[in-house]
Amino acid sequence: MPTNSLYCKHSRPKDTFLKVLINLAAGITVVVLVGILGYILVNGVPYITWQFISTPYSEMNPDQKGILPMIINTLYIVVITLLIAVPIGISSAIYLTQYAKQGRLVRSIRFTTEVLSGIPSIIFGLFGYTVFCILFRLQVSILAGCLTMAICILPTIVRTTEESLLSVPSSYKEGALALGAGKLRVILGIVLPCAMPGVLTAVILAVGRIVGESAALLFTSGIGYSMPRGFFRQIMTSGRTLTLHLYQTAREASTPDAMNIAFGTAAVLLILVFLLNCLTKVVTKAVKKG
Repeated sequence: MPTNSLYCKHSRPKDTFLKVLINLAAGITVVVLVGILGYILVNGVPYITWQFISTPYSEMNPDQKGILPMIINTLYIVVITLLIAVPIGISSAIYLTQYAKQGRLVRSIRFTTEVLSGIPSIIFGLFGYTVFCILFRLQVSILAGCLTMAICILPTIVRTTEESLLSVPSSYKEGALALGAGKLRVILGIVLPCAMPGVLTAVILAVGRIVGESAALLFTSGIGYSMPRGFFRQIMTSGRTLTLHLYQTAREASTPDAMNIAFGTAAVLLILVFLLNCLTKVVTKAVKKG
């Protein structure tokens, strides 16, 4: 039997070394991740109570250290931002892949989108404060934070949706067009549903970016912690999210109780992100099955 046969293949020392190195790197990554998550959950979960989740927050009253206003503000910012950014992002991706003539202009748009996705969020915060809070006179408010976050997540939605649309086999589109279907109907009825798992992934990535953002919202949505007194009134006032509350509480922590509140908020954030990821898998499986 030839020595170069697949049945007589011997492992080389270089391959063994690389395999060990890859496994070691993966192990270190998992250990660090588990350590961070475990440290936060161990210190934060004991302080998560119904009173902590369902009561308002007050800096003057030591008995009112709940995070209910911050949970509501976070939901406001997530929902409003997605309502603004998702239609624009998906429509832009459809135009770039299905309508625009592939050339220098489209390549420039894609390059610009990739550059925007790598810009630090503090720059978006400064831009949002200058344009939305001052120029548009929205002041420091939840609405200004939503508009700023919409700009932050647009590159992610556009690029991920674009890749999902490009991954749909061209034979689907060509077959539908050959049967006499219009271009818009083909896109909305065949191409977009086939790319829907990737679109959902883009939306969930955007939600994670919104939930975890602090720098951009610090300049635009502010650090108010009052209970909402109406939807339209609330979005025009300052309101901190869970991430901003975590940052503000940890920064001003002067007592052990303040750090406990910060750890409890961090644990709630982790649980929220975990639930969002689980929801993503369920929705994605349902869409693929459909």
